[in-house]
Amino acid sequence: MSPQNQSISEDQPQDIDLIAEKLGLSRDDYEPYGRAKAKLVHGLEQKLSNRPLAKYIGVTAVNPTPMGEGKTVVAIGLAMALSQLGHSAMGTLREPSLAPVFGIKGGGAGGGKCTLEPQADINLHFNGDMHAVTAANNLLASIIDNHLKRRKSPEINPATITWRRCIDLCDRGLGHIVTGLDHVPQAPLRETGFDLSAASEVMAILALATNLTDLRQRLGRIVAGMTYEKQPVTVEELGCAGAMAALLVDAFRPNLIQSCEHTPFLVHTGPFGNIAHGNSSVVADLIAVRLADYVVTESGFGSDCGAEKFFDIKCRISGLKPDAEVLVCTARSLKLQSGQFHVRPGKPLPAALLAENLDALHAGAENLKAHLDIIRQFSLPAVVAINAFPGDSERELEKIRRIALEQGAAAAVVTDAFAQGSQGALKLAEAVVQAAAQPNQFACLYPLELSIEDKIETLAKKIYGAERVEYEPLARRRMQEYEKLGFGNLPVCIAKTQYSLSHDPGLLGRPQGFTFPVRDVRLSAGAGFLYALCGEVRTMPGLPSEPAAYDIDIDQWGNITGLK
Repeated sequence: MSPQNQSISEDQPQDIDLIAEKLGLSRDDYEPYGRAKAKLVHGLEQKLSNRPLAKYIGVTAVNPTPMGEGKTVVAIGLAMALSQLGHSAMGTLREPSLAPVFGIKGGGAGGGKCTLEPQADINLHFNGDMHAVTAANNLLASIIDNHLKRRKSPEINPATITWRRCIDLCDRGLGHIVTGLDHVPQAPLRETGFDLSAASEVMAILALATNLTDLRQRLGRIVAGMTYEKQPVTVEELGCAGAMAALLVDAFRPNLIQSCEHTPFLVHTGPFGNIAHGNSSVVADLIAVRLADYVVTESGFGSDCGAEKFFDIKCRISGLKPDAEVLVCTARSLKLQSGQFHVRPGKPLPAALLAENLDALHAGAENLKAHLDIIRQFSLPAVVAINAFPGDSERELEKIRRIALEQGAAAAVVTDAFAQGSQGALKLAEAVVQAAAQPNQFACLYPLELSIEDKIETLAKKIYGAERVEYEPLARRRMQEYEKLGFGNLPVCIAKTQYSLSHDPGLLGRPQGFTFPVRDVRLSAGAGFLYALCGEVRTMPGLPSEPAAYDIDIDQWGNITGLK
């Protein structure tokens, strides 16, 4: 008998009907995708709108090592621990991209005793959502080339086309390409390239749309390029917004799954936190906060990346206000921020970084203080989750706890959810319940009425610690164009490194007095934000010398092994 035909043990996923029933969903509210997954129906957020709101808990982190600090594990463990305390709890997380799954970091479904199930499905094709984004993105790219070839109206200036193709894999060779090389050209000869699907504006739109009508309208507002008279050409004018929406109809429905302890989760959309806005979908959160007492949602990378965008972009659109923010840190991440260790992405962490070093920890703790200050600027209580790794020094963990409390954290708790599951996060859950019960005055960092330049400078100085901002001529020209065209009142999404508070991954700890360079400012009119490219940020990275793909295989039953 194959493992797939054996009886299901207690630690295997429950039937998705049981998970839905736990949430009070009727059979008309979801559609099973196999035994352990389902998609929710369209319009569920409206159907549930009269229910009371849950406590809304964000999870972020300090600047990470290339291996990550277990932020997803902590988020999963926290939701499970809240359930263990007797609360109705669920989580909302992003879908993993195949780029890190086969690249450096591996999968995004947790680890140890804090996993999302079914892990392999979630880490790989997961109901086809990422492929739908890729198809919709590339449909528009082909429509643009056909529009140019046929010289249709409005006539696009090829030099202004910003829309690129995408693929959900690291493939550096596609970052900059030339298309239209056929003997009988079916498209104009021009330079373009590929981005990761997670960096596509289509993904950002899918994540930020509040309903199907909003999705369709946002797709129509995408600006693909400019006319020779410098007027924007939208997807609505190109005639394919409806076709793109048709490709995304099922992908817009949030995915219902469960943790290894059967806590419900909605895993939906996957914009990157260093390139895009880095948060799971608005529609999933609008549903989740009506289904549970506590909702735990994780944003990408540190509070300078995903959390700031969670507050200033996602919450602004959804209208939801967080009740508390969990800040994940580790001893190794803080020691790395001391600048005393050399770490390379794709390589194992050096042994010296993993050994006890209180001096390095003290120096690197400036990074923890900076992230606490960032959260404080949004008037939210911060609970520090000190994620313990095997072999961590008790003295280091206690030192982190004391520093966090001295810097005004509402609580600082050592967690070990990776090894112990919900039991390793119970103290964290208790601290979060207490913090979320306190009133707060949450507010976005800047009003939309500020100029584009003022918004960028607010983020650079108040969040990253820069002394001044320097704009390349292209960035200044673009800002002036967008202001003139009426896009100046959009929020700003900064694309920068996740490894430093600054634009430079080499500036560790709490850099101050530096100049923050803005290379370019681009428009995502459909998503509803402008994004500034700062430092060297690649929208199509390459693979490391030892890709995670080398470790992935299948057995004779089709079970997938090696997913990290």
